[in-house]
Amino acid sequence: MTQETDKRAAIVAACRSMNAVGLNQGSSGNISVRHGAGILITPSSIAYDVLTPEDIVFMEMDGTAHGARKPSSEWRFHLDILQARPDLNAVVHAHAPYCTMLAILHKPIPAVHYMVAAAGGGDIRCAPYETFGTQALSDRVLEALEGRKACLMAHHGMIAAEVSLDKAMWLAVEVEALARQYHGALTIGEPPLLTEAQLAEAVAQFTQGYGQAERG
Repeated sequence: MTQETDKRAAIVAACRSMNAVGLNQGSSGNISVRHGAGILITPSSIAYDVLTPEDIVFMEMDGTAHGARKPSSEWRFHLDILQARPDLNAVVHAHAPYCTMLAILHKPIPAVHYMVAAAGGGDIRCAPYETFGTQALSDRVLEALEGRKACLMAHHGMIAAEVSLDKAMWLAVEVEALARQYHGALTIGEPPLLTEAQLAEAVAQFTQGYGQAERG
């Protein structure tokens, strides 16, 4: 299999996994992976259970799409994130239930747990609302992701981006877990937050390398 074929198959598998673990529903989410001088991205409105590697769309960095399918309506923020952030190679967007509940309330995820540091800083910001698929939304997302690898989007969902698709999926699951924990804590009261020093130490641990190193 070629590298492109592998990436296309991995995107299809990740889409199905995203729904299987409850991170997303239907075809509302979307995934992209950097490839050559462009990106590979999920097509618009195709159910994941019938999605094939051939359905994945290749887009050049100028927005030109190749293939028989239309790219996801959210292609702008995928393209803009991967253009602006050379440290990232994959973007996962999902309408994850708990992330979306917080996003409806315009609530960022603060430092309620040290795993917030996995997203690159002391909180996971919530980008202000803009219409889906627009450049305005993409601009807001880029602001929310400054110095971060994940964010929420008001009245919409969440984004996680990482150096690889496996890591982006891992981060997306972790962010949804944080949202669920924060939501649960809020039903009891206002949770205390980690201090700046505690957060800085956690961020440093993630910066130095958390978990196993990437192979290959």
